Amino acid sequence: MNTNDLIFLICIIILLIAVIILALRLFLLRSSIRSISKELENTLKSDYNRQIKIDLSDAALNDLAVNINKNLDEQKKLKLKEERSRRQLEQSVADIAHDLRTPLTIVKGNLQLLDSEALSEKGRQYLDVSTKKTEALKNMVDEFFELSVLESDPTPARLETIDLTAFLTEFLIDHEELIRAHSLEPEIQLQEREINVSANREMLQRVFENLISNILKYANNSFFIKLTENGSLTVGNKLAGGVTIDTEHIFDRTYRADKARSSGSAGLGLYIAKLLMEKQNGTITASDSAGILSFRLEFTKP
Repeated sequence: MNTNDLIFLICIIILLIAVIILALRLFLLRSSIRSISKELENTLKSDYNRQIKIDLSDAALNDLAVNINKNLDEQKKLKLKEERSRRQLEQSVADIAHDLRTPLTIVKGNLQLLDSEALSEKGRQYLDVSTKKTEALKNMVDEFFELSVLESDPTPARLETIDLTAFLTEFLIDHEELIRAHSLEPEIQLQEREINVSANREMLQRVFENLISNILKYANNSFFIKLTENGSLTVGNKLAGGVTIDTEHIFDRTYRADKARSSGSAGLGLYIAKLLMEKQNGTITASDSAGILSFRLEFTKP
């Protein structure tokens, strides 16, 4: 082998060694990046309550991990600050609502006392308006108070086995007078046997009160309740003329179908109903087809 061939062979060997070193280096870098990615994913799942802990051979990647940890610390601080602000706001709403309830109750009581007094026709008109507005304001305050309690209470709901057939029958009997007062014709389809679900009776009662309240506002002549054998429940009504519903946002806070309408409500009823269903491990969804608004309620089995 002559000198030129020997030099060429040495160059080839050096080049192969360099390629192997570079390939190994690339493999180690890719492995380190995957480790960082996995650690970051685990950190995010733990609500920033951990940091990336990894020993890297590359100084640049070590610097990257350090900077990521600094960013995670800031994210955690921001999250804690946001949580404190949210709780403070909820507490403020609850305090304000609680403080307003007492004077409103007194005002309402005084107006009821005035109702028994001899008043002029004009005075009677003023009293009627004041009574309606006071009742509307009290309903709004009650909604805000209920919402603040629901959102700030992390305690799981106490669930029990409830027969939906019996529950709905009793609910309709209790609200028969209210339904008739609004000239609504109910179309009821229940099962002849027990349909048991896992729910909280008081929360379920509140859900249906909010649904009935929505029906009384927007129904056109009638409403329906359908309970299937598998426990799926649908409540709905044909909408009055001119009323349109955005079902994508119907469960948003303060949503109103008619924003110009004074309904004596803060618009929280359906949002509260959704929260109550979720606390019972159930769901409620809405759909609008050919002017018929339907709410579908799904429960877990006992």
